[in-house]
Amino acid sequence: MVTFTMILQLLIVLGALWVGSRYGSLALGAISGIGLAILVFGFNLKPGTPPTDVIYIIIAAVTCAGIMQASGGMDWLIQIAERLLRKHPDRITFLAPLTTFFLTVLVGTGHVVYTLMPIICDIALKKGIRPERPCGVASIASQVGITCSPIAAAVVAFVTISNANGFDVNIPGVLMVSIPACLCGLMAAAAASYHRGLDLDKDPQFQAKLQDPEQRAYIYGNNATTLDLKITREAKNAVFIFLGALAVIVMFAIFPGLLPSWDGQSLKMNIVIQIVMISAAALMIIFCKAQPKKAVAGPVWQSGMVAVVAIYGIALIADTYFSNYMAEIQVMLEDIVAQYPRSIAIVFFLVSVLINSQGAVVVAMLPLAYKLGIEGPVLLGVLPSVYGYFFIPNYPSDIATVNFDRSGTTVIGKYLLNHSFMMPGLICVFVSTIVAYILSMMIY
Repeated sequence: MVTFTMILQLLIVLGALWVGSRYGSLALGAISGIGLAILVFGFNLKPGTPPTDVIYIIIAAVTCAGIMQASGGMDWLIQIAERLLRKHPDRITFLAPLTTFFLTVLVGTGHVVYTLMPIICDIALKKGIRPERPCGVASIASQVGITCSPIAAAVVAFVTISNANGFDVNIPGVLMVSIPACLCGLMAAAAASYHRGLDLDKDPQFQAKLQDPEQRAYIYGNNATTLDLKITREAKNAVFIFLGALAVIVMFAIFPGLLPSWDGQSLKMNIVIQIVMISAAALMIIFCKAQPKKAVAGPVWQSGMVAVVAIYGIALIADTYFSNYMAEIQVMLEDIVAQYPRSIAIVFFLVSVLINSQGAVVVAMLPLAYKLGIEGPVLLGVLPSVYGYFFIPNYPSDIATVNFDRSGTTVIGKYLLNHSFMMPGLICVFVSTIVAYILSMMIY
């Protein structure tokens, strides 16, 4: 039975998450601590358990990716993507989201796209294509790739929590569903964006800007490119080491019999990922001239550490609340979940709108979903729905994309929700979730 105290405590949890999301960055996890303190010291709730396995994996993965960035390897990946885009500028609306998607898949964080986004805008302008078309869907794609990366928190957390709840799935098993599903969603969003808005030569607002010589120079005067960067042999070697580390992780996930075992228990994959990622980072430092201090100052490592704090705070306050009221929640939701298990996708999406982290959504909500009796294949099928934070355009990649578009066509609308990311985001998540559910039911 739902009580007033239960509702009040839920509002405290939601309030902490909402206030944290308004401040952004480290505040999301830190302000969750205030809500946690109120629940524990004010209401005498027993504290939950922090997701330490997931946190350790994130630390290892972002350390490795940050070291690769410090070696110059990330510049090489961006350069390869730029060459592809400039070779086919007329297809920028489809190729831009593919490049940002696969960059995220490789590195495990969507924050690597900030260098590529000005290039996408520049190519679109030079080709006379409305930049909103490729930029909007490319920003969405940079975040969608998180549920398709073997080292991203959302994927690792899904596997770890699912295994603990009896659903025997590994990382390749998740990627077999999430990658094709999300690619279908992205291509649907790109197709919907292909003729979006007025062409630049027919847009009266854009043409009015061009009448001002300073505005014209600002729009067309800059040439964003990475093609003039000199890529060293060490930078390329760092990329090869990183890709080799990913290949080793996938190999062990596919062939667990290769792992060492003690007393009949094989080495767990969460430890495998940590060992391989940290070892790869060390090899880059020794053989690729990567400077650890430069890695710590880089955006990949910093954004990863912010994610660690956010996931720690959010998961702890959520687990504290749900673990204390699991019996009441099960009674309240069991009939709905039994009849409509796929409705959990709506819950995932709404929570993501609030907390701006796919990994945190998985860590906070997946244990609850399993305790409610929802089967693992269903939860894998709705995994793409954990991305909903495009709905309110306050995420760094979306804000940065608006600023990178010198034409002013990529916008946050007057009424907040009528922004350039809403349409491609909704289409992508909707299509991806449907395709993922079908694939999951077919495979599992």
